[in-house]
Amino acid sequence: MTPILIAAGALVAVVAAARSTWSPCGVSMLATITPLAESARGHRYRSTARWFVAGAVAGGLTLGLVLGVVALGVGAAGLGTGTLAVLACLASVVAAASDARVGGFALPVHHRQVNERWLDQFRPWVYGAGFGWQIGTGFVTYIKTAGVYLVALLAVLTGSWRAAVLLGTLFGLVRGLAVYLGRTITTPAQLADFHRRFVRLGVVVLAVVIATECAGATLFGWLASPWAGAAVLLLVAAVCGTRVLRRRARPARPAGAGARAELADAPAARS
Repeated sequence: MTPILIAAGALVAVVAAARSTWSPCGVSMLATITPLAESARGHRYRSTARWFVAGAVAGGLTLGLVLGVVALGVGAAGLGTGTLAVLACLASVVAAASDARVGGFALPVHHRQVNERWLDQFRPWVYGAGFGWQIGTGFVTYIKTAGVYLVALLAVLTGSWRAAVLLGTLFGLVRGLAVYLGRTITTPAQLADFHRRFVRLGVVVLAVVIATECAGATLFGWLASPWAGAAVLLLVAAVCGTRVLRRRARPARPAGAGARAELADAPAARS
């Protein structure tokens, strides 16, 4: 069971980290750590970006170490395969329901961004590594997807501190590497064009996250019991079908409304 939990956790870590880039923190990072912005501050983008990635990996490692302590307790409890599968299945269902906003349900989040005043107060390696660490931990700044909770739980359920550290570090690495999405931004026009395309892509990435969570729920349900797996699959199909029908029934929104909604779902809080 542990290898399956690790594999599923790794996949969720990647998609959850990718989706987290659409958080207010992620969007802010893609506007403030670019060749255009760093050049205006008299700094080198490549150096700052490397510090950001290093900080994000350290943040992910910090998360993994904390989860590793809890994983040791789970491992000592000696939970059976069936119990682990049921817990992972339920967690995946809850995560998918939260990200899909089924019935308006959503897991709690906190609205916190990194302190952008650091950009004017500290050297590039300080704000680069500092921002990266906060974002890499997953829970210190704004939580964009329930996948962050799910990868933490899957890491704990492995019962292995090594696996927990691996999954946490992988999450941090993917979050950190997102800074290179803006590596070609050297003019204000390129910045505006990038963010228009970036926001539009957010809906697609969210769909990938939800699909991954649903697939995990089905897999773990089947591992618990073939009947449970079939039931979860039918539930997922019913929910998806309902959402498709509702979407078709909605009146068309003005152009750009979806893009604005993607970034308007949280206040622009500052730490």
